[in-house]
Amino acid sequence: MKTLVIVTHPNIETSRINKQWAEELRKHPELVTVHELYSTYPDGKIDVEREQKLIEAHDSIVLQFPLYWYSSPPLLKQWFDEVFTYAWAYGSTGDKLRNRKLGLAISLGGKESDFGDDGAIPFTINEITIPFQATCSYTGMKFLPIFTVYGAEYHLSDEQIGQSAVNYVKYIEEQVHAIEKAQV
Repeated sequence: MKTLVIVTHPNIETSRINKQWAEELRKHPELVTVHELYSTYPDGKIDVEREQKLIEAHDSIVLQFPLYWYSSPPLLKQWFDEVFTYAWAYGSTGDKLRNRKLGLAISLGGKESDFGDDGAIPFTINEITIPFQATCSYTGMKFLPIFTVYGAEYHLSDEQIGQSAVNYVKYIEEQVHAIEKAQV
């Protein structure tokens, strides 16, 4: 089954990284469904039933976004708050996310060396994404390794961004779909 990639970038048209990632993914419709939250809900009014049905039609989800103040853009947080409802995502009868896989594809402005014990930000990307990991644990999803591209503020070349888009597709093939094949 295909992977649902939820692209959450408030200015996707001006984005160099996230825009190219989404364009590269669209070349692989057999692999992914690309769903852009900001273009789908420019008014911020999320169709919860539509989103839940979209998730139910996929075995895995990848959340793609730029890191915003060490979190996701606000519409993605709102999406979680509204879509992951009691009796659907969690609670005694809330099992719709159980056994699905969740991956993150994150672009970061800083360099990789900026993150961690010796960096300006004393937290790794794994530590920064603990709320996503906790959500997976609480809802019965499997958290996948994180796909990251660092250095967006440092003017990555078009070639570097293009290679990251190719690597992103490989990430989905190898990390997300490899698990599906292993379970067959």
